[in-house]
Amino acid sequence: MTLTRGGRLEAMDAVMAALNQSVDVDRELWREDIAGSIAHARGLVAAGVLTGAEAAELEAGLRRVAGEIERGELAWDPALEDVHMNVEARLVELVGDAGRKLHTARSRNDQVATDLRLWCRARGRETLAAVRELAVVILDVAEREIDVLMPAYTHLQRGQPSRLSHHLLAWQEGLGRDHGRLCDALARLDECPLGSGAAAGTGFALDREATARALGFGRATRNSLDATASRDFLMELASALAILGVHLSRIGEELVLWSSSEWGFVALSDAFTTSSSMMPQKKNPDVAELVRGKAAVLVGCATTLLVLEKGLAFGYGRDLQEDKRPIFDAFHHALLSVRALSGAIATARFERARLEGALRGGHLVATDVADWLAARGMPFRSAHHVVGALVRRAEEQGVDVSELSAAARAEVHPELGAPEIAAVLDARAAVERRAVVGGPARARVVEALAEARERWGAPSP
Repeated sequence: MTLTRGGRLEAMDAVMAALNQSVDVDRELWREDIAGSIAHARGLVAAGVLTGAEAAELEAGLRRVAGEIERGELAWDPALEDVHMNVEARLVELVGDAGRKLHTARSRNDQVATDLRLWCRARGRETLAAVRELAVVILDVAEREIDVLMPAYTHLQRGQPSRLSHHLLAWQEGLGRDHGRLCDALARLDECPLGSGAAAGTGFALDREATARALGFGRATRNSLDATASRDFLMELASALAILGVHLSRIGEELVLWSSSEWGFVALSDAFTTSSSMMPQKKNPDVAELVRGKAAVLVGCATTLLVLEKGLAFGYGRDLQEDKRPIFDAFHHALLSVRALSGAIATARFERARLEGALRGGHLVATDVADWLAARGMPFRSAHHVVGALVRRAEEQGVDVSELSAAARAEVHPELGAPEIAAVLDARAAVERRAVVGGPARARVVEALAEARERWGAPSP
């Protein structure tokens, strides 16, 4: 049975029918579609279109359809094109003519726009919870490893002494912005399109604000044309998820590097690694590599949605049938990535000896020596030049700058032979000197942890 051809059109070509159907994708929206239909039926009672008895019959029928779908009993029919017509056709089979009245004052245009917003709202909240969980895992590890030092890197080169917890908190800061972007996107989609009709509303006296409240929206959409034809809420969500994916990919990249034999900073648990089909000794950081790969998918989903709408005039176009797979995929891959990294980080072992051992190469206290000279009145640019010569001398001797003798330092510049410079050359002392807001000194990191826990609503375990 086909309900969407009407009385005007003749039979559809088979190829066109295959192109036209979307139920294999949009049946994901069945819960939202049924919820919207129940709310619409109640609205039709208030508008005087349905009796209370008819609405009750429709609601019972819709709930029966929901049960059949939940149990896998409903056979989805591509000839009925989409989730809306499949649900309606089964409803008509169950309740007869009352089911045919349900579509009064409604188009599939406002119906699917409502379904999508409901679905995105639920998945968005689920993703927010998952991002928070990952952030809290990172905070827990940072708190546990508070006294472990490591280099801070620029250009993947060792730069200055720092603290592992400070580095982990940098991961968490990006996730905080991701959380905020998703919250903002969810706030902007908090409008209900139902009652907007195909493009120009309906002549029936629907109370759209009441329907919006019944579905948990903050308000009804303000313009029926915009409500049915715009998908910027999908673009915004997909963009936020793509940025989240990039942050997850950067974390993944560091886990790949840190877990390599060359770095040895972290050991991932067996539960989040794989071996090689050929090399039995291998333990591969596949969780991190797969998350890096998912970031490409997320960027692609956002790009698809942006390109999809860019050529549309205002008013619904069938191109929008393709808006569902990218947003479904984006949420699926984002959630999978967040949860996988949560498990991987929670079960990882950070190697203190390797992390702190990396402080002994790379002349990491060179900046501290330049700062010390500057504090004694030497212009920083001059101090920078002097310390550069000091590093060169250390490299000539094959040692770290902190290992040069006082005599060797004094040969570069007399002030560098002073006994008090010994404290400047100590990496742990150098970290503690970095006590500015946002720095890696222990007290500052403890403050940052407390502030982050308050922000995420996650007290210390």
